[in-house]
Amino acid sequence: MAKVKIENKIVGYRVSTEEKPQVNEAPEQITQEEPNVVRMHERLERPEMLRGTTYKIKPPVSDHAMYITINDIVLNQDTEHEKFRPYEIFINSKNLDHYQWIVALTRVLSAVFRKGGDVAFLVEELKAVFDPKGGYFAGEGKFMPSIIAELGYVIERHFKYIGIIGEPILDEHQQKLIEEKRQEFENQSKQQDAFVNTEFPEGSKLCGQCNTVAMVLMDGCETCLNCGYSKCG
Repeated sequence: MAKVKIENKIVGYRVSTEEKPQVNEAPEQITQEEPNVVRMHERLERPEMLRGTTYKIKPPVSDHAMYITINDIVLNQDTEHEKFRPYEIFINSKNLDHYQWIVALTRVLSAVFRKGGDVAFLVEELKAVFDPKGGYFAGEGKFMPSIIAELGYVIERHFKYIGIIGEPILDEHQQKLIEEKRQEFENQSKQQDAFVNTEFPEGSKLCGQCNTVAMVLMDGCETCLNCGYSKCG
């Protein structure tokens, strides 16, 4: 670039740039109407009829059985967005010793159901409640740390039934490993646990991961035949 000598007094300046032709590029506006999907919220009015499902549990620590009824509301009925969501829950029992906490628990759970959103967290919160007097073994050799925890398992079962929670899926390697461990262990003679009356081999121990009596010792490593959990990683 050649040097230019300025002999006169500078009275102003400007920056010279190459001007590019302005092109009016209007972005394409894609308007897509969202379908009128009804979602669960607390202002949703209760219909006159709800579909209900009742589950029966008989904890050995109680003299009477409990009947848990969960009523579901149908959203977007007869459309591709149709789905069931829990609306309210009731617990009925002849045992009046649990009346106060049953009423309080059902009211809180029903309020959370009607609030909408992800309600699956309730399952883990209820299953984590332990009774200081000790738990008990329910059907299929599953250990229940408390009555509240068994209610959590009932709600989990119902959530799987209506599609809120999916069934856990083991990959092909885990399924093959569990089947091999099962076959090897069944060939051995073990003493049967007093609480076990399940499809799992005799002598199985309680798995701390899924609370099922399905933990066996093979090759020096304890492996659960129900959920695939292993203490060896």
